[in-house]
Amino acid sequence: MKKLAFFIPVLSFFISCAQPGQDEPKSLVDRFVNFYNNKLYDSVFALFSEDFKAYLPLDKTRKFFSDLQSGAGTIEKYEFKKMKQSISQYKTNFSNAVFMLSISEDSSGKINGFLVAPYNKEEDKPVMPRNITRMALPFSGEWFVKWGGDTKDKNYHVAYQAQKNAFDIMILGANGKSYKTDGKTNEDYYAFGQPLTSPCDGEVVLAVDGVKDNIPGEMNTMFIYGNTVVIKTANNEYLLFAHFKQQSIKVKQGDKIKQGQLLGHCGNSGNSSEAHIHFHIQSQEGMTDATGIKCYFDKILVNGTVKNDYSPVKGERIKNAD
Repeated sequence: MKKLAFFIPVLSFFISCAQPGQDEPKSLVDRFVNFYNNKLYDSVFALFSEDFKAYLPLDKTRKFFSDLQSGAGTIEKYEFKKMKQSISQYKTNFSNAVFMLSISEDSSGKINGFLVAPYNKEEDKPVMPRNITRMALPFSGEWFVKWGGDTKDKNYHVAYQAQKNAFDIMILGANGKSYKTDGKTNEDYYAFGQPLTSPCDGEVVLAVDGVKDNIPGEMNTMFIYGNTVVIKTANNEYLLFAHFKQQSIKVKQGDKIKQGQLLGHCGNSGNSSEAHIHFHIQSQEGMTDATGIKCYFDKILVNGTVKNDYSPVKGERIKNAD
């Protein structure tokens, strides 16, 4: 069965993860499933936002769900899997097939988008909670952790599935700032142009080098990661490095690389306001469906103290231990 999809731009929302059979009040997905299974397509339509009703009128709603039920059957069970940006996803067992049901809910509790797509069995594979491969920091000298940790106040990345364990790391000078004078040029930043190296052995699966560096304070939201390198380890961890300096990347897709090998130089490309390195580990190469893996470094100095097997957090000064 082909993918069935109806999505429109969505607002931020919260969706209950209640399971089937739970007492009233039922969550939106519980009501959706109940109406669908009982062929109450007009009641499904009533769950839509006004914008979505205009996008998918009642006659089309009836036909869509009638066709879906004719082919896939009724929903026998469903299991919440994850939040993907602003969408809740459920592994959904229909009578004749297994699909990923994605539902978007607006701030008033109405459906403003949904997707019914074939279920990828890769979703059922457990994601490793942390790296297996031993890692070194991808730079020399002491750098500063701007964002890192497990809570939103320490790391805004936690809101994003693939980036939830990411680090943003820069260099601070003796003046306590990331730049030398007025911060108006990239070259004024201590981190700009600094060499970045591979934390471990692996294979380069992606290398992007043509995105220009931003003027400090401005950001390129079209190419979020800017100049990028992704490395796959022998343990199927995918290391993503973003915001390299334009035309500084020294590796290419397919290269087998060693720990400490030069990848390129720190820049200010992509969704970046100043020179720094964004680094995280994810569960698969594709960024859209990946899950972040927490990264621990083998032996590093944290605020001057040796830490073994340590994951840095916001506000710490870090460097590789000799």
